[in-house]
Amino acid sequence: MDVDVPGTVLKRERARDAVLELIESRSPGDAIPSERALCALLEVSRPTVRSAIDELVAAGLLVREHGRGMFVAPAKITQELVSADLTLTVPRAAGTWSSRLLEFTTHQAGARVGRKLRMSPAEDILYVARLRLVDGAPMAIEHLHLRAALAPGLTAQELESGDLYEHLRDTHGVHVHEAVQAIEPTVVTRAEARLLDVPELSPALLFERLTSDTTGRPVEYVHSLYRGDRYRIVSRLTLGPAAVPAEGDGDGHHPGIPPGDFAHGDAITSSTRGDIQSGA
Repeated sequence: MDVDVPGTVLKRERARDAVLELIESRSPGDAIPSERALCALLEVSRPTVRSAIDELVAAGLLVREHGRGMFVAPAKITQELVSADLTLTVPRAAGTWSSRLLEFTTHQAGARVGRKLRMSPAEDILYVARLRLVDGAPMAIEHLHLRAALAPGLTAQELESGDLYEHLRDTHGVHVHEAVQAIEPTVVTRAEARLLDVPELSPALLFERLTSDTTGRPVEYVHSLYRGDRYRIVSRLTLGPAAVPAEGDGDGHHPGIPPGDFAHGDAITSSTRGDIQSGA
């Protein structure tokens, strides 16, 4: 499309907004009119409609099925960023979350993870890789690095059947207190694409989290890759003083932390970094 033609960008934007209205008025899995029908309805050219639809497909709002047409994509999992000065207990996320264990092993921390956990590269860490699913659909790949000395004897079965932070607290007296997390855009590799059931180089969100206990000692380092077409981050900005919320208000799932973590009253202070970097 020649973007130098007067009105081209505006026409595409209006076409995109019109298709968005169609999407928002329908449910996931519903069909939308064909490109030909949209051209007639919106009184714009086929390239303009196609460009607008391409953007919405790339954004994960529409799904093209060869020979069948275009359909409203499954609803995205929405999570909210919270102010850095808030202390909260993380509730469970929407949908039915489950996980499939990909790897569970103990090995030396190495230089990079050792620096993050402030431990010797020769010390052991427990490495866990999990595929996280929502309602049976793959949503994220999680890589967890935990000081092995903090959870001696922890088994894969215990990890999958219970809450890690509850286990650390009740069995080993380790109280998780703070999580500092960074988020940046990336794309998936071929191997990650196979696990997440998306095309190679699809957009994704990379979460990196360092969790510390009440003494300030790093407990775990986690990096997780979330599907860009199914995951959405909402930021709440406080612009002035507000009334003190009633007890029990303020629920919101902290992004990147799987459901069940920080459960049973263990609070965290959330600190997020807004820098955007290219690549992973």
